Amino acid sequence: MAFEEDDRVILHDEHSDYDGEEGTVSQIVETMFGDENYTVTFDDGQEAGVPEDNLEAAPDEDDTDEETDEE
Repeated sequence: MAFEEDDRVILHDEHSDYDGEEGTVSQIVETMFGDENYTVTFDDGQEAGVPEDNLEAAPDEDDTDEETDEE
């Protein structure tokens, strides 16, 4: 799944200070091999050069509200 700028994502990288945190895609850079690397901005910093495999789409806030209402 390709991401676009301003998408909310969760970073999965055990070597990152932001592992498991939700952030926003702020830049997309295509490598010379045709892959995309992302810069993800968090509340207290950013992580650059993140491959798509290390990102997961964050749940929509609307979905979270619906799950809470059902309980």
